[in-house]
Amino acid sequence: MGEEIIARFSIIEDFRCECNVKHKLVNILILIMCAVLCGIDNSKNMVDYGRNKKAFLQKHFGFSETPSEATLSRVLAVIDVECVGRIIFEIMQEFVGTGYDNIAFDGKAICSTCGSNAKEKLHILTAYAVENGLCLAQMQVSEKTNEIPIFREMLEVLDIKGKTITSDAMGCQKDTVAKIIEKEGDYCIGLKGNQGALHDDVRLYFEELTDKDLYEIAQTSEKSRDRYEKRTCYVYKDISWLEQKDEWAGLKSVMAIRRDVERKDVKTTETLYYISSLETSPKEFLKIVRKHWEIEAMHWCLDVIFNEDGCLLQNTNAQLNLNLWRKFALTLHKNFKERTQSKKSMKSTMFSCLLNDNLLIELLQSRNYR
Repeated sequence: MGEEIIARFSIIEDFRCECNVKHKLVNILILIMCAVLCGIDNSKNMVDYGRNKKAFLQKHFGFSETPSEATLSRVLAVIDVECVGRIIFEIMQEFVGTGYDNIAFDGKAICSTCGSNAKEKLHILTAYAVENGLCLAQMQVSEKTNEIPIFREMLEVLDIKGKTITSDAMGCQKDTVAKIIEKEGDYCIGLKGNQGALHDDVRLYFEELTDKDLYEIAQTSEKSRDRYEKRTCYVYKDISWLEQKDEWAGLKSVMAIRRDVERKDVKTTETLYYISSLETSPKEFLKIVRKHWEIEAMHWCLDVIFNEDGCLLQNTNAQLNLNLWRKFALTLHKNFKERTQSKKSMKSTMFSCLLNDNLLIELLQSRNYR
């Protein structure tokens, strides 16, 4: 196992001057990988991890010298993010396979990057295979730059044939859905005020709709502790009433999903609207929309488990590299939990890996092809 990982990371080019290199690049990368898999969220603690795990790192990966925090931070700042991303993607594919039907797009800002030396927050747009937790691609987005052109650029390089693309209202653009259809994919995209006339027409039609023969309906509900949620999906069978229908490539369905939530005797209702190139049942649309929340859950884990919003590294390249490693860790732990049917939280499993080296090795050997 150790030799395989070493061989993978040895491909990455080391740009440091050889005369000043004390620690091999591959050793530093393995240290980062193991530390992040154990839930460690900053460079100082990564160094402490290396110093306390010398015997483990020597036995399985053949090194015992731990770099300083300055060296580790410097490497994160200069190493090629695209190259690291390709290697991590290949490893993740081996763990979870390549079987997926839905690709969710969503952006996330790292709030701590807007500090005294930074003019704006770092934004990262991610394409995420929701069935297996595989990060297919990610690109940096300037806070002042619209995510829309970056979304289209990512669609250009991804193979989306036969896949369903999901997105919030950021993806609700005529050129974007046209690109999806051109590449033989499908879409199910949120509709909000950024498409004023279309959104208003759909909302008004839904609010005034009383003839049940004009739509199909499905419901799901779930209860978690003191929270109860009911979701109702309405799919319109006929969209001939929609004046803009021909302006949106492949548009076949318009739907509304109503969420009724009750928590501690407080009731809230929210209705969300979607457009789609699919012709399917409201039950299936509920599943597709629900799957999109997987990428939002992944972004939530980046903050809750790794405190990404609190990461104080001001170097953009270093932040991008750590973001890749954190997503790698979340994918491996998600795969491991499903394979072992563990009831423990992901954060708890990471802590167990920190305490138990054998569990970390088991995690690194876990495969769960679909």
